[in-house]
Amino acid sequence: MKHYDVIFIGSGHANWHAAVTLKQAGKSVAIIEKDTIAGTCTNYGCDPKILLDGPFELLAQLKQYNGIGVHNGTKIDWAELMAYKHKIIDPLPLQMTALFQQIGIDLIMGAGRLVDDHTVAVADDQFTADNIIIGTGQRAAKLNIPGREYLHDSRDFLDLTNMPQRITFIGAGIISLEFATMAIELGSSVDVVEFADHALNAFDQRHVTKLVTKLQAAGVTFHFNEAVSQVTAEDDHYLVTTKAGLQLISDYVLDATGRVANIEGLGLEEVGIQTTRGGIVVDDHLRTAVSSIYASGDVIDKQIPRLTPTATFESNYIAQQILGNTAAIKYPAIPSVVFTLPRLAQIGVTTAEAADSAAYHTQVVPYGQQLMFQYKNEVDAELTLVLDQDNYLVGASLYGNDAPDLINLLTMIIDGHLSATALDQMIFAFPSASIGVISLISTVLHRD
Repeated sequence: MKHYDVIFIGSGHANWHAAVTLKQAGKSVAIIEKDTIAGTCTNYGCDPKILLDGPFELLAQLKQYNGIGVHNGTKIDWAELMAYKHKIIDPLPLQMTALFQQIGIDLIMGAGRLVDDHTVAVADDQFTADNIIIGTGQRAAKLNIPGREYLHDSRDFLDLTNMPQRITFIGAGIISLEFATMAIELGSSVDVVEFADHALNAFDQRHVTKLVTKLQAAGVTFHFNEAVSQVTAEDDHYLVTTKAGLQLISDYVLDATGRVANIEGLGLEEVGIQTTRGGIVVDDHLRTAVSSIYASGDVIDKQIPRLTPTATFESNYIAQQILGNTAAIKYPAIPSVVFTLPRLAQIGVTTAEAADSAAYHTQVVPYGQQLMFQYKNEVDAELTLVLDQDNYLVGASLYGNDAPDLINLLTMIIDGHLSATALDQMIFAFPSASIGVISLISTVLHRD
């Protein structure tokens, strides 16, 4: 029975950052993986999605110049793009495997199951460790309805060789709207069925409404206040039926109604680790009820956004815990992005929270109109700032194609508690797009 200082169950971002840090610090480390090395984000999520999204973003930017010197004739070939995705993404697990092996991390392929506080079994083999970290992530949920065997998930969609002509998305969350943005551009007929009366509940609803309106203008049909009750296979298509009687003909049905933590088959109950429907319960040091076992990433039962950067942050934190840091975890402001076109982003105190509290006030900055040439004629792009009573930035929401980069800039301003005076002491590149937003923000920020 081989012993390690640390064993990780799962090889995604929730684990491998800590594994590398600990190995470089001199610890003996093993990673157990039953699926693909490097996890969901690298192979079936964020990375392939943003790769496939790239040409759509460029096309959207070109359209912003229609009638002012650009005649848009560019066409996206999905099959060629998918082939390119495989060329770039498929080697990543091998590259990560080579990295782990190069620095001396042992890879154990198979399903890990806890035997006791310090032992993990993989098939007929057992391994022991001083500490064990569970970072098994989440998987797509699937509606428990007749015809659920016909439902696809995001992993399936990101591997489509050809884009279906008629697509129905169940749920109006991030996955559905991001994929709908691409499908409608390729000429597919797109329906989005949502149980609630609006989309993207966690984001600024004024910006969400603008996005939904834009998608509707492009041809996406939204069906709010509808619950899918069954999917039936017809001769050459599927029939999606809701409880209210709505029927939609579709060639492809994607269930994007949520995700569930991968906690089954790990032996958690047998060793006394508490779980809920949301995942594994941890304390403020990310320890489970068994002090030698930590949990990291999306498998944790938590209220903060389940994002790759959050999982990475937790992984790095656990590494420092094992190396002797005893401080409780303290999350900084966490940015979230919806990679539709245009993008949505937000961080910190939300506009809805600000509206319910006298401690905050908001300021809308229509930077798309004020900085037309810097932001490529995206005239409807805008930023809503959330400021505290001293005019320090505590939150923001963005609508615009540059939202992912701008939200990172705002993250530094929020986490650094930067004032306009502090920004004045910095020199930024000009005439870059971001310096324009910095100048606009500085007019409302606190001055020392």
